[in-house]
Amino acid sequence: MGIYLVNVGAQEWFGEEDGRGDVAAALNGELGRRGLPPYTGVPEETDFAPGSGTAFEEKLVPPMDGFVALCRAQLSKAEQELLLGWTVLVPVPLDEEIELPIESAYDLTTTVAGAPRILALAERLAAALELPTDAIPATSDNLELTSWFLDGEAKRTAAALPGRWADDLDTAFYTAVYLRAAQHSIRRGCPIVYS
Repeated sequence: MGIYLVNVGAQEWFGEEDGRGDVAAALNGELGRRGLPPYTGVPEETDFAPGSGTAFEEKLVPPMDGFVALCRAQLSKAEQELLLGWTVLVPVPLDEEIELPIESAYDLTTTVAGAPRILALAERLAAALELPTDAIPATSDNLELTSWFLDGEAKRTAAALPGRWADDLDTAFYTAVYLRAAQHSIRRGCPIVYS
């Protein structure tokens, strides 16, 4: 059990399972009201291929206290709320989050954020934390970041590449997860959701 962050394919996004079809329809309605095109280019799920970068799945295990403190230190209150408050991430450039009156897995509403804005915020946090982005897994097909941080590779890398990031690996983990989630959403054109 636990909270996972995962990508969603077209069949699930536009289907009726878990209310995602309702979210897709409501989001397109709101995009239309804002004069934006509908979000329809969601790719289909692909068969699992380790390291392919076609899927995203991470388990949010470590405590978030340090990450929340980093957000408070580096971001405005509105930026913190945006980064920490979304329930669906889409690869659409949104000036502000869109709140939909549809129950999500962990809230009474669904808050949709645009991956480009989340990516910009995560990049700022990564820079402030001196996160060695070239050294951490670039894909998250099968809990790659979770395993990298929790199974010891992060500690070994921290010994070889010391820096602010190495002082709090839990904070580095969440910074990496949000960074890679936004990158994946943009690269693959898919939604990312909490599950």
